[in-house]
Amino acid sequence: MHALITNQTPSTKTADVQKKWLLIDADGLVLGRLASIIAMRLRGKHKPEFTPHVDCGDHIVVINAEKVAVTGNKVRDKLYHKHTGALGSLKTIALGKLLAEHPERAIEFAVKGMLPKTILGRQMYRKLHVFAGQAHPHAAQQPKPLEI
Repeated sequence: MHALITNQTPSTKTADVQKKWLLIDADGLVLGRLASIIAMRLRGKHKPEFTPHVDCGDHIVVINAEKVAVTGNKVRDKLYHKHTGALGSLKTIALGKLLAEHPERAIEFAVKGMLPKTILGRQMYRKLHVFAGQAHPHAAQQPKPLEI
């Protein structure tokens, strides 16, 4: 008899996923390139057992968000819009002002735009922890530094 050969693609289950904690120092890194690396790590696409319908990504802690670099004239030209829902209440803020007031939000907005717009994408986004300075409250998780 011939052996029955089946070619099945392995599918990772949620319980089988090993999630690590990684620490990224954003000092001097370009915002868009940093965001794409973070989004890839949050999604889990760097792992060989990546499965699109399972949250395979790691937890990412970003420090020194106020020292992130931006190329070109984006500091004054790039605008972020939000609408509160009331009539005539479109709020606009330039990237330069956003970096001065809430530097962590610039990284959060960039990464959120690169994740899937689904329930799974919102799950992945919750694993991102961004802090403006050096200090962060996740020392107990012992995040490993990630060189970029």
